[in-house]
Amino acid sequence: MLCDICGKNPATVHLTEIIDDSMNELHLCEECAHQKSAQMEQQFGLSALLGGMAEFGKPAKEAEVAITCSNCGLTYVDFKKIGRLGCGECYASFKKYLGPLLKRIHGSSQHMGKTPLKAGRDSKKKIDIQDLRAKLQRAIETEEFEEAARIRDQIKALQNSKEQNEAQ
Repeated sequence: MLCDICGKNPATVHLTEIIDDSMNELHLCEECAHQKSAQMEQQFGLSALLGGMAEFGKPAKEAEVAITCSNCGLTYVDFKKIGRLGCGECYASFKKYLGPLLKRIHGSSQHMGKTPLKAGRDSKKKIDIQDLRAKLQRAIETEEFEEAARIRDQIKALQNSKEQNEAQ
């Protein structure tokens, strides 16, 4: 497959753009992909968007300036500029600021991922049971005992159906 932009080189990068519920696929060679990336960076400031979301353009807070990764030396201010972490240790170093940032970007700070088709139902039931147990704990803590009993019954039903599937 040839590059959609230059039509000369083989396409090695496949980009999917979704704009207003319309999906557009681009198949690009490395050179055109690099140019497209640079255009998008200039047009949208993607690294600034990822690095600071709504905080772009605001001066860095004093606490942010002082945070540096002990492993790679990246500062939080530099992360906001380039939009990429330097190493795995950065996650721990910048944890205080990454949690709210991820929540703003993804809607949650907890990874939800996809479930492989092969693992399918059993994995989903396991995750559902874990979620229900967390809800049960919250219901107990807030003394909503009727809700807790309903959730307990849901957990039992899921566990029973899981055991029946394993027996087959």
